[in-house]
Amino acid sequence: MKKALKWLDDNLEMYICIVLLSLFAVILFIQVIARYVFNNSLSWSEELARYLFIWLVFIGISYGAKQMKHLRIDVFLNIFPKKIRPYIMVLSEIIVLVFAGIVFYSAVTTVSKYMKIHMASPAIGVPLWVVHSSAIVGYCLTFIRQIQAIRTRIIQIRHPELDETAQEAVAKEEVTAK
Repeated sequence: MKKALKWLDDNLEMYICIVLLSLFAVILFIQVIARYVFNNSLSWSEELARYLFIWLVFIGISYGAKQMKHLRIDVFLNIFPKKIRPYIMVLSEIIVLVFAGIVFYSAVTTVSKYMKIHMASPAIGVPLWVVHSSAIVGYCLTFIRQIQAIRTRIIQIRHPELDETAQEAVAKEEVTAK
């Protein structure tokens, strides 16, 4: 069970993004072939590709949070003294965490409205709440990943002398000690 959870923690967003991007590319390729080779456009392909892309973006946000690779303004960070910068990084992770929580809450509200009105997409007939659920899933995962990022940044502040692998070991010891 622990191995499965570790695998999910390490790979969940990456594999979801790979599947979504692959489906997106295949569907668009089929659409191009159908349109330009057979002169017959598929009515469902563009809509499905759009929805796959929406899901890809929201899961990708979580993956970026997991990798701690989101865009940030380093010039802003560089105006602070080096001793304060790690604390500013923690603060920025907390701000993103709060933002993820707000967007998650808004997405839940939006999806509940779409579930009540039973609205479906025009071409493929998928309920629109399924499409809008991408924000719920993406920002829920982002919220979790931001908590992990904050924890990692705090460990980096406490143990700056350790490399990344050693910091992960410290983090595991702190979790098992609690």
